Amino acid sequence: MPKIKTLKSMAKRVIITKTKKIKRRSAYISHLLSKRAPARKRRHKGLFDFSKADEKRIKKLLPYLK
Repeated sequence: MPKIKTLKSMAKRVIITKTKKIKRRSAYISHLLSKRAPARKRRHKGLFDFSKADEKRIKKLLPYLK
């Protein structure tokens, strides 16, 4: 049986915690921040969970990072 390839673009975008949860960064926080309100920038800081449906799809793309 051949090995399953990891989708490298997804592996770079997600973080897998010790409890095997998949976390992601928020969108809209990389550039053009001068016109955004401070409260909006704070809301986008940090890591966020995926929905359960997305989590299943992403785990298939990352077979060895489970």
